[in-house]
Amino acid sequence: EVQLVESGGGLVQAGGSLRLSCAASGFTFDDYAIGWFRQAPGKEREGVSCIVNSDGSTYYVDSVKGRFTISSDNAKNTVYLQMNSLKPEDTAVYYCTAVESTQFSASFFLAPSLYDYWGQGTQVTVSS
Repeated sequence: EVQLVESGGGLVQAGGSLRLSCAASGFTFDDYAIGWFRQAPGKEREGVSCIVNSDGSTYYVDSVKGRFTISSDNAKNTVYLQMNSLKPEDTAVYYCTAVESTQFSASFFLAPSLYDYWGQGTQVTVSS
């Protein structure tokens, strides 16, 4: 059974940092691309970042470039999202997602429909 379990969310002041973790199980981690999405109340789910474990390629939405860093620890089957210089507009539920690398397309990494598996989410709240 595929499982993606997010952790690390919380409440932080603007300008602060958080590190989210996504622990994966039930599939061959090295063969997958792992992404992060977020959804704020009343808004559509938005792609944030993705890492392709087979070659280490990383992708970011423009709004988080230079502030967020995605990384992968293949020995622990865990992907991290280091979030620095957080802004109130980063407030959302953050979801981890996965798709086989052979099905991954860099042109569509922001599209929720690209991904096959989703975690339950972790809340991130940034106060002003």
